[in-house]
Amino acid sequence: MNITELLNDLQHRHDAAIARADELRGQIERLTAALTETEARLTDLATTRKVIAELEPTGDAPDPPESTTAYQAILNAFNQHSDRPFRVRALHELLGMPTDDPALNVTRSRLGRLTRQGFLTQPGRGIYQKRT
Repeated sequence: MNITELLNDLQHRHDAAIARADELRGQIERLTAALTETEARLTDLATTRKVIAELEPTGDAPDPPESTTAYQAILNAFNQHSDRPFRVRALHELLGMPTDDPALNVTRSRLGRLTRQGFLTQPGRGIYQKRT
């Protein structure tokens, strides 16, 4: 094998390795996207399970208001005012919750989860309402 043939063979191997690396990068991107989507779905399902389990009646006396979870309080407010849309701050004021920015951001996150899980709808930006 002369030098030209050897260089051509090496170039062919190099090109094949580049093509294989590109193929593997594409597979990694698709798998990473699928994993991210599946992990988000698992988080949503775990939250849904928790919310539903907390709402299940136990037959005991009702818990005092201070022991209800934030999700329960939010869902109770939407159930009591099923025809009323809420902004986060108005919901906090109704529930007697703090209205500082960190507390509002936590509730925005909770409302987003409840919306993705089908408990609420978002008829406008920053507005949430019970799904009918």
